[in-house]
Amino acid sequence: MWTAKNRPRYNRDKLRYPSDLTDEEWALVEPLIPPGKRGGGKRTVVMREVMNGVMYVLSTGCQWRAIPKDLPPRSTLYDYFDLWSWDGTLERIHHALYVECREQEDREASPTAAIIDSQSVKSAEKGGRASIRMATMQEKRSRARSATFS
Repeated sequence: MWTAKNRPRYNRDKLRYPSDLTDEEWALVEPLIPPGKRGGGKRTVVMREVMNGVMYVLSTGCQWRAIPKDLPPRSTLYDYFDLWSWDGTLERIHHALYVECREQEDREASPTAAIIDSQSVKSAEKGGRASIRMATMQEKRSRARSATFS
């Protein structure tokens, strides 16, 4: 809630970018990031900066090639984002933060009720999330495999 007492907690003016993690936020996220692989060289990248870079892309919606130069290279950020999406790290971070927020509000960790309006039902009837993905990610077929190619 936006109260005079609570407002300073959400002030992000002292951060480099509004999407950067505060020390308090980083303390919650850091234990959820998997350790480096055994063997080979040691990690040379600062994981907090990687997380800041991923948060920058997610919050601004910028292209990977438009990432500011003071963040890790875009290839590093994308590789970690891709890995964390694949291995479930981002989902675990989201779930942990979600539970933390609900507990701070003295609520159950998972909601016990939901509200569904008629618009939500209409979009779900048309296929919802799965049909959106299929519409945007059409499979490409070569002409040689196409039945209409003559």
